[in-house]
Amino acid sequence: MFRVARWFRTHREPAPQDGAGRARPPARTPAHAADAAAVLAALRPVAAGVGTTLDEAATCAELTRAVAAQTAAAAAVLRVDGPAEPEYEAAVGDPAALPDARWVVAVARDLTAPAIGGEGGPRTAGPTPGRRRGALCVPLATGEERYGVLVCARDGGPFTAFETELLALLAERAASHLRHAREHARVSRTAGDLQRALRAEPGRPHPNLDIAVRYLPAGRQTLVGGDWCETVRLHFGRTLLVVGDVMGHGVEAAVDMAAYRSDLRALAAADLPPHRVLRQLDTLADELPERRPATCLIARVDPVRAQVTMAGAGHLPPAVIDRYGITSLLPVPVGPPLGTGFGGYEPATHELDPDRTLVMFTDGLVERRGEDIDRSLERLAALRFPATAELDEILDSMLGRLDARHAEDDVAVLAARPRLGLPQPTPD
Repeated sequence: MFRVARWFRTHREPAPQDGAGRARPPARTPAHAADAAAVLAALRPVAAGVGTTLDEAATCAELTRAVAAQTAAAAAVLRVDGPAEPEYEAAVGDPAALPDARWVVAVARDLTAPAIGGEGGPRTAGPTPGRRRGALCVPLATGEERYGVLVCARDGGPFTAFETELLALLAERAASHLRHAREHARVSRTAGDLQRALRAEPGRPHPNLDIAVRYLPAGRQTLVGGDWCETVRLHFGRTLLVVGDVMGHGVEAAVDMAAYRSDLRALAAADLPPHRVLRQLDTLADELPERRPATCLIARVDPVRAQVTMAGAGHLPPAVIDRYGITSLLPVPVGPPLGTGFGGYEPATHELDPDRTLVMFTDGLVERRGEDIDRSLERLAALRFPATAELDEILDSMLGRLDARHAEDDVAVLAARPRLGLPQPTPD
């Protein structure tokens, strides 16, 4: 607003002088104050409508719409640091009224071009050959950062001094939001790189076990949360399968998730049974008060014996799909979540041959707001699949039919099926 205030000051009548020739402050009348207040009140919603998001394209579009509405001129934005052939963006009004984009680039880069209000301010040009219209170019810049040029042109006479100052005000506001948008994008890229680093893919199972994994973070701006899947190869053809869910969302939950995964891999090297792995994980987490609690389900698959041994820490039971495509839930004793220090985990062993598919998942797959968890699990158990369905087909169908892509929580799902024609187990 300081540019508009400056315009008011510079367009008042000459200030009266005292006997020594010094300027006396002009008298402020109620009418003048009321007029200034009315102008500022009218400008406030116009300026507030520019930069409502952290999206560069949206900010440019809001700027040109506001300019066109206030001046009845064609308006567009030109990125001077863009492609070799400059093109107008977010154009509003008659595009034929705008000057040649190459001329605008030349004006923007020529520091000797006439500038209103000094170097770096709005720049005007009169009619050029073949054109009856003049144009106004206003830089979009904050400090040393240059984002482009606001270009305006119209019939019906040149832009007034007040319009020029208004456009400069709107351009300054837009440039400030463009700076915030680029900073937000930079921080988002950094956070994305961190999240991708935290979201390590599960390890490789034994060749005698097929697996498929799906992971859907909650929210469009998040790449990873506290849900995770892991596979660890054990001796004698066995594989340890794990799904876990750390309390919370976002990077903070992902950091603790990475810590749980690291601890799990270290404990798995000792080839402990699932319930003892959970006991050790619980002890380690309980010794670190800053680590968030987590639920976890561990399954040790032994394709040679056609068995799976499982233990759970506050986690939902897994599902199994039989040779006919019928889904059912496998009972697993439920112990307390990890990080509570209570322990008390127990194992359960079930049959798992090549005609059965084991599906382990986090609660985001089935839980829905306002729905009882038993009802949620019933919806999962009611699913039917083709008898010949591959693992990827099963998971994609399951996610779609349970509408998991619109879940309010992270979703991690792991499907496993022993292979036919098993190799002889050997110590690895």
